[in-house]
Amino acid sequence: MNEIIIVPMCKEHIPELARLEKLCFSQPWSEKSLEEELDNHIAHFFTAIKGDRIIGYIGTFVVCESANISNIAVFPEYRRQGAARALITEACRNSLSLGAQSLSLEVRVSNSEAISLYSSMGFEEVGMRKGFYRAPAEDALILTKEL
Repeated sequence: MNEIIIVPMCKEHIPELARLEKLCFSQPWSEKSLEEELDNHIAHFFTAIKGDRIIGYIGTFVVCESANISNIAVFPEYRRQGAARALITEACRNSLSLGAQSLSLEVRVSNSEAISLYSSMGFEEVGMRKGFYRAPAEDALILTKEL
């Protein structure tokens, strides 16, 4: 069995990550949007690879002592194999190395599997954003982890 490795996102990953976005989200990021983050000095995106397959990714933005997860997705056939946990662990490590003291994210209130994963990794609910998501409309929980 191939090990999951986490590497910085590069241009060659973007077509597959855009495909993943379309598969996972009702309002996916485009290839152009993902590619623009390669030149954004506050953006830190990482790709999960297993064997020769891109299986997921995470995007974070780090500003001063705060970091925020903007995107995280794993192809359905690779879920529950540790990819999301490895991506979040790398996001925490990288954010801390850049001076962040906390890492936050928004998650749909109905996404119980993701909420369970985040809770198991030390994220705590700190608030809610009413009507944050569209297509379908839904509230978002704000979760934060102290680094």
